[in-house]
Amino acid sequence: MRRPRVSWMTQGDDRILETLASSGLILSPAVIAINIGYTRNYVNKRVRKLSEAGLLERVEEGYYEITDDGRAYLEGKLEAADLENIEI
Repeated sequence: MRRPRVSWMTQGDDRILETLASSGLILSPAVIAINIGYTRNYVNKRVRKLSEAGLLERVEEGYYEITDDGRAYLEGKLEAADLENIEI
């Protein structure tokens, strides 16, 4: 399936979502960063944005998991317009 193209999202965002989806785990930005080859600082900023968009959920301080909407995005089941209109 083809994912929607969303102007504010980066290739790193896809990698973050893919890592959380494939692992099925609750992870910290530091753990995600070391596994996808981005800096912890970059991943930390992006997980906050993805959380604000409803694609990730902060489980507790510093730990995130993918949401149903995050999975739907990866499967190409969300419209880009649904994500473009989010105030990030």
